[in-house]
Amino acid sequence: MATTRRRLIALTLALPLAAATAGCTRMYRNHGYVPTDDELAMVVVGQTSQAELEGLIGRPGAQGLLTGSDWYYVGSRWERYGLNPPREIERHVVAISFDQAGTVTNVQRFGLEQGRIVVLSQRVTDTGVSSASVLRQLFARIGRFNPGQMFGN
Repeated sequence: MATTRRRLIALTLALPLAAATAGCTRMYRNHGYVPTDDELAMVVVGQTSQAELEGLIGRPGAQGLLTGSDWYYVGSRWERYGLNPPREIERHVVAISFDQAGTVTNVQRFGLEQGRIVVLSQRVTDTGVSSASVLRQLFARIGRFNPGQMFGN
């Protein structure tokens, strides 16, 4: 009888401990889409058209303000641990610019390192990149995104 009672007490203590441990598992969610380096290697600056680009890597999740302007592919990775709020641990943006004829003039890959926008790679036919302020606005909007609201958490 004492052995049964000890087992019952041990089981009663073990179940909440197991449930608490399972709740502390790190969970990751990916949001958005960013083309891989292999996919971007197929894009030839100065030759690839906007229509060809759509067939190669697909349409972006965000575009510039004007029709035919820059395309932005945005992807981020969020981590959730225990009762802590979700935390963005990685963010990448690929910006592709076009000229008036719809030909690719610039391909840039940006990352977020310690809260600062960092250019990871760049292929340009012009000497100047005029879309830096648009990228800053894009990064600012993404930072205010709360994935918990989207999934009801």
